[in-house]
Amino acid sequence: MIIDSKKYGGLCSCGKEHAMATRLCVIEEGALSRFEDYMWQAGVSGKRCAVYAENTYDIPGLIHPKAEQEVVLDSKGLHADEVSTAKLKELLEPDIEVLIAVGGGTVHDIVRFCAGELKVPFISVPTAASCDGFCSNVAAMTWYGYKKTVACGAPTLVVADVSVIAKAPLYLTATGVGDMLGKFTALADWKMANAVTGEHLCPVIYDIMNTALLKVWDNCLQLANGDMEAYEAMTYGLLMSGLAMQMIGSSRPASGGEHHISHFIEVEPAALGVRSDALHGEKVAVGTVIAAREYHRMAETEDISDKVVEYAPLSEDKLMEVFGEKLFEACRDENAKDCLAAVTPEKLKAAWPAMRAIIKEIPTGEEIFARLEKLGAKRTLADIGIPEEKLPFIIENSPTIRNRLTLMRMRRMIKV
Repeated sequence: MIIDSKKYGGLCSCGKEHAMATRLCVIEEGALSRFEDYMWQAGVSGKRCAVYAENTYDIPGLIHPKAEQEVVLDSKGLHADEVSTAKLKELLEPDIEVLIAVGGGTVHDIVRFCAGELKVPFISVPTAASCDGFCSNVAAMTWYGYKKTVACGAPTLVVADVSVIAKAPLYLTATGVGDMLGKFTALADWKMANAVTGEHLCPVIYDIMNTALLKVWDNCLQLANGDMEAYEAMTYGLLMSGLAMQMIGSSRPASGGEHHISHFIEVEPAALGVRSDALHGEKVAVGTVIAAREYHRMAETEDISDKVVEYAPLSEDKLMEVFGEKLFEACRDENAKDCLAAVTPEKLKAAWPAMRAIIKEIPTGEEIFARLEKLGAKRTLADIGIPEEKLPFIIENSPTIRNRLTLMRMRRMIKV
C-alpha cells in the first residue's frame, strides 16, 4: 500500500488550507529492500545519517538503510528530552543533509526535533506499530521534566516494512493499539469542543481519523495471530493519524483527555507520589478506559441545568500543590490562557444534548477494556504501576497538563 499523502494538502472543503510535508508513505512487506527507490520517488538526496536505538540496530535480519553515518543511541534510559537531543546533535557529522529515524516513537521524536532545529529533512522507518507519532509534525518531548508537544517537521518519506513490524514483540504492537483506541475519546473531545465553543472542526480530517480508527478496531484482535492484513491496517491507522495531525497543524485529532492522563502520569507530578515506567501507548490505553468510563457516566445525566457552575480560574496554589516546585512554572504558563474561560454555563447547557449524543457514539470503557484484555494489553492503573486509589486525583488534575478543551477539562463546570 502506498499513500500519496500530497493529495491531502491544499485548500479543503472546510475552508482551511492544510499543509502536507510528507510526500509518500509506503506500507508494504519487504519495503526496506526497495528503500532507495522510494527515496528517489520522494525526491530526497544528500548525505545521510541513520539514527537507531541499540535494541533496534541489533534486530536480526533488519535491512539498514544506506547512510554515510550511523548513530546508535543507548537504549537504557533513552527519552525524547533535552539530554538525548543534545547528544545526537553532538554526534552528527557537520555536513549531514538528511536524517533517518529507524525504530520506535522515542527515536523518531529525538530525530524529528533535531531535524527541525538543523533544518534538514528526515525519513521515518518504523520498526514496530507502537505509536502514532511516525508521520506527525509534532514531537512529544519531556523538556526539563515537563511533557510538551513541540511543533517540528514531518517526515518527507515514511517506509514501513510490514514484514519487520509484524515481527516486533506483541506488547509493542499492543501499545500502538492503545494509542489508536485513544482516538475514540480524542475525536469525541474535538466534536464536543466544537459543539460548545465553535472550535474549528474539519470534517475531512475527522473522517480520515475516524475511518482509520474503525479499521484498527475491526482488525486489532487478529494481530495476536500474526495476521499481515491486520498489521497493515494497524500501520495504516497510525500513519493516517500522523497525516491528520499534519493537516490540522496540531495533535487535536489524535489527543484528548486520554492523552492528558498519560502525559500527567509521565511528568510525575509531586502530589501523585508514584512513577510509572509503562510505555506511552500503554498509559494512553489506560487513560482511554478511564476517560470512556467517565464520559459515559456523565452522559447518564440527561439534564444538567442545575449542575453547571460558573467558570473559575485555576488556582496557582493548587497547581503548586499538584505539580510541585519543579513543574509549577511550566504548568502555570501552559494554563495562563485557560481555554475553559471561553465556556459559559449557558453554552454548556445548550450543547449538552449534542455532547451526550457524541459520547454515545464511542465504545464504553468496558468494551475498550475487553478489546485490550484480549490482546494482553495494559488496561488498569495497577497494570502501569499506579495505585487504583489515585484515580479520582488523576481524573481531576490531569486536564491541567495541556491547555486543550476536553470534557475532562469541562468537568470543572459540570458537577455530576
